[in-house]
Amino acid sequence: MGIPAGRILLHDEGTRRSWNVEVEGFRLGAYPVTRELYEGVLGGEAAGAARARVPVSEVSWLEAVRFCNLVSREARLSPCYSMGDDRDGLDVVCDPGAGGYRLPSEAEWEYACRAGSPGVRYGELDEIAWHRGNSGGRAHDVATRAPNAWGLYDMIGNVWEWCWDVYDPGVYGPYRVFRGGGWGDLPRACRASCRRKSHPTFHIDDLGFRLARSV
Repeated sequence: MGIPAGRILLHDEGTRRSWNVEVEGFRLGAYPVTRELYEGVLGGEAAGAARARVPVSEVSWLEAVRFCNLVSREARLSPCYSMGDDRDGLDVVCDPGAGGYRLPSEAEWEYACRAGSPGVRYGELDEIAWHRGNSGGRAHDVATRAPNAWGLYDMIGNVWEWCWDVYDPGVYGPYRVFRGGGWGDLPRACRASCRRKSHPTFHIDDLGFRLARSV
């Protein structure tokens, strides 16, 4: 989906710090990467029909970055990332102008999630998200809840989504940001502004990612 240029005010509740970010126009996947796409690009066993459209999870930040490069090459686009073998991911360099797929920045992510809405989230929680109160303790197929005003599904709930940014290098070193809340989370975590973080090798069953491209 095409996302117009604009500005977003980010806020960190832990430090009570706020900062403005100018966001250039970009493109963002209408929903998170599915198991079907992820396993298809990696050449592994195809997801069963019952789980093909569920967001892929158990994917680390480093694995998500590698996937972005793989799917870029599949699409005959120049990869955005260059990387070595540092398990902290500190040697990963991103060139957004290369034209390939990448992870969104957290400013891009929150700006796209809000889609112009100033509220805690872009709609009523049960209507837009799979969360602890309605998920039955599992992920659900993408695009089965209501989208936001820009046609993006599952920005809140279902699975958390990795972003490009380092969270707070002075305190947490190489930890990267993820956003959006997941199928097992309470409403407080399922907000447009909620920020979480972990090591680039971390993976868990309610954390995935979505693809972005610069324009």
